[in-house]
Amino acid sequence: MIDIPRQSWTYLEFVRRRAEQYGDRIFCTFSDGDILTFAEFETATNALASALAGLGIDRGDRVVGMMYNSKAFLLAMVAVHKRGAIFVPINTELKGAFLEHQIRNIEPCAAFVGDELRPAFDTISIDGLNIKATVSIEGKGEPLTGSRAIAFADLLETQARAEDVVEAKAHDICMIMFTSGTTGPSKGTLMPHAHSVLFGFGAGRALKMTPEDCMFICMPFFHAMGLMLQLTSCLVYGSSAHVIRRFSATTWLDEIRASKATLTYGLGVIPEFIFRQPPSPYDKDHNLRSMVAVPIGEDWGAPFEERFGLRLVQAYGMTECNIPAYGKLEDPVMAGCAGHIDDDFFEVKIVDANTDEEMPKGEVGEIVVRPTQPACFMQGYYNMPERTIEAWRNLWFHTGDAGRFDEAGRLFFIDRIKDCIRRRGENISAFEVEQVINNHPEVAESCVIGVRDADAGGEEEVKACVVSVGNDVEPTSILDWCVERMPRYAVPRYIEYVDALDKTPTGKLQKQVLRDAGITSDTWDREDVDYVVPR
Repeated sequence: MIDIPRQSWTYLEFVRRRAEQYGDRIFCTFSDGDILTFAEFETATNALASALAGLGIDRGDRVVGMMYNSKAFLLAMVAVHKRGAIFVPINTELKGAFLEHQIRNIEPCAAFVGDELRPAFDTISIDGLNIKATVSIEGKGEPLTGSRAIAFADLLETQARAEDVVEAKAHDICMIMFTSGTTGPSKGTLMPHAHSVLFGFGAGRALKMTPEDCMFICMPFFHAMGLMLQLTSCLVYGSSAHVIRRFSATTWLDEIRASKATLTYGLGVIPEFIFRQPPSPYDKDHNLRSMVAVPIGEDWGAPFEERFGLRLVQAYGMTECNIPAYGKLEDPVMAGCAGHIDDDFFEVKIVDANTDEEMPKGEVGEIVVRPTQPACFMQGYYNMPERTIEAWRNLWFHTGDAGRFDEAGRLFFIDRIKDCIRRRGENISAFEVEQVINNHPEVAESCVIGVRDADAGGEEEVKACVVSVGNDVEPTSILDWCVERMPRYAVPRYIEYVDALDKTPTGKLQKQVLRDAGITSDTWDREDVDYVVPR
C-alpha cells in the first residue's frame, strides 16, 4: 500500500515524504555519472524554487524544459511545481513550425534549455513573448531573445526560503504534455498532479514494485512512459532508477546488466529491435524480472520471454486518459492484449465510432474512457477548447483507437482510427507534416499517411503523396526541406508524385484511398538512395 492518500497525490508530497523516509539513499543514477539521492531531490528543488521566485515565476506560469534525460531535468520540473507553476517538457527533436506552435501556444515565462538543443530555437520566431529567463543547463548557451541568461549551476546556489514553496493540491495542474494533433497542430494536455502520479501508481502496482527494485529508463523524460510510468513509479514506490540518454539495441543488455536493473519498459519497436539482436549464451545473465512492452508482436512475444528469462507485461493508455488497462505478471503473453480494466479509477467501453452505441463483446469499435476518481484524468487541452469538446462526447473521452473486449473482459488494442501516424514510439500529426511540405515552393499540395512496412516492426512509416507545381521536384529536395523544419522522426521515408488528390465534396482529403494503395511501384524510398536523416 502507498503511504500517501489519494487526495494528497502531488509530486511535492512524494518528494518530501521519500526524502524523510530514505534520506541519502540513491534515487537515480545517470549515464553521465550524476547521482540524485532522495534527500537531495528535496533540498535542491527547494533551492531552485527560491531561485525561480527571484525570477518572478509564480503560480500558473508556464516554464519550458527542453533537455535530455538528466538530473537537471528532474530538479527543474519539481522546482517549477514547488512554485505552483506548470512545467512543459518539450520533445528534444522539435524545431521549426513544430516547435514554434508549442512555444506560442503555452507562452512560457522561462525556459530550461540544454546547450546542445539551443540552436532549435533559432529556427523559430518568439517575438512578442515575454520570456524572462533562459536557464542554460551546461552554462554556455545563448539566451532566448529578450530574456536573461542564467546558468543552472548558479541557480542551485540560491539559499532556500520556506515561503517560496507553495502548497499544491491533487487537482492542480503541474504539467502540460503535448500530444500529436490529427486534423490540426499538436495539443497541450493539462495534467493534474494526481493524474501524473496515477501513472506511476498503476505501473508499480502492475509490476509489483518494491523499494528493492531498480528501473532501467531509456525512454525520454518528455514522454509519458519515461517520466510518469517509469520515473514516477520509482518515486511512488521508493524504488531506484538508472537513466540513460538514448536507447541503443546493441548496448541495451550490457547497460541492463551493469545497472543491475530489475524492471524496464520498451515502447513501439524497441523490444523487437532488442529481439533482433544476435542471440548470446549470456542473454539471461541479468537481474531483469519484468519488462512492459507496448505492443507485443505475436511472432516474438513468448520467444522474447524464453530467450531473456523474464516476464512481459502489456498495457493500454494515452497521455490524456492515463493507463486504464494492464496485463498481469501471471498472464500468458497475447499479442495486442492490454489486460483487464483498472476499475478502481476508470470505466472503458467499446462503441461504434459513428453512433457511440456500445458494441457487443468480441466486436471491434472505438475505445472510450472516463475516470471514476477526481483529478485522475486530463483537464482538457491548453488554449484549445474546441479540441477538448471534440475529444469529450457524450461524457466519454474518445481515444481514436480501435479495440475489442474478449469474453473474459480483457481489452485488445487493434489500431488507430484517427489520422495519426505511429512511428518509433512517437505520434506524428499528418497535418503538421503536410503544412511543412505544402510550403515548399515547388509543391502545390500534399497528403501524408502512415503505411505499414515489414521492416518497421509492425509500426508505420511516413509517406507523402505530392502534387507538384510544375515538373516533379526531386524527392531529395523535399526531404532536405523537411529536415530543416521538422523533427527527424517525422521526415517522410516514402514520396510519391500524383496528378491530383482525391477529395470529398467538402474538400476533405480521402486518405483511405491512399492508405489502401500503400507502397506502390511509383513510390520513392529514401533508403534506396541511402538518404540519411541527420540527428
